Amino acid sequence: MKGKILETEHVTVSFDGFKALNDLNFSMDVGELRVVIGPNGAGKTTFLDAITGKVQPTQGRVLFKGRNLRRLPEDEISRLGIGRKFQTPRVYLNLTVRENLDLACTRHKNVFATLFERPSSSDRRRVVGLLETVGLEVKADFPAALLSHGEKQRLEIGMLVAQSPDLLLIDEPVAGLTDEETENVGNLLLALAESHSILVIEHDMEFVRQIARKVTVLHEGSVLCEGTIEEVQNDPRVIEVYLGEPLETSLP
Repeated sequence: MKGKILETEHVTVSFDGFKALNDLNFSMDVGELRVVIGPNGAGKTTFLDAITGKVQPTQGRVLFKGRNLRRLPEDEISRLGIGRKFQTPRVYLNLTVRENLDLACTRHKNVFATLFERPSSSDRRRVVGLLETVGLEVKADFPAALLSHGEKQRLEIGMLVAQSPDLLLIDEPVAGLTDEETENVGNLLLALAESHSILVIEHDMEFVRQIARKVTVLHEGSVLCEGTIEEVQNDPRVIEVYLGEPLETSLP
């Protein structure tokens, strides 16, 4: 399938007169891996909030596969095929890794059903596949509380993929991770990008270099520039926004 999976047209989000997003125009293609960067206060979180319905645009519209999302509630937008991973992992710490993935595979399940009902053979096969994808096979029966921060991040990404979204929104997945964990998360996202559309918000420029095919820079709620990581790094407007310092050292 070709075409645009996500578009924003002249989106403005105002909070008491402050424009967190200001006439934002953005688009990404089906099957694309896009990284969005920008200084603190650039509007990155509000951008994700506007896509998922957590906040409503004051002006403009968000289109998902051509459908206007304006005024749709968050749960309906999620059911349309948009999955969001927040910066802090949201996993069930008292459940095992396998149980977390089993719960995510069927949205209508609850924790009681996951613990006491035998999963179907198709669900079991799917969980095994997800365990391999996120690299947690050997810890499948560990409580999630025993995982490292990086492993929890990969588990939650696996839980997101289990819901079969068409578009994955990933918010700062490597914040606080070691170099090895960062590389593992990057490899996971690159593998998932073979079959998913993914939008990543990130500050870590080494990580951006690892995964980025196209980078969008936000500044004061608008798109400042787009291009490859090399093009973005050398753009005079980006250099100015980051206080005239080299991009790799000026990000928080």
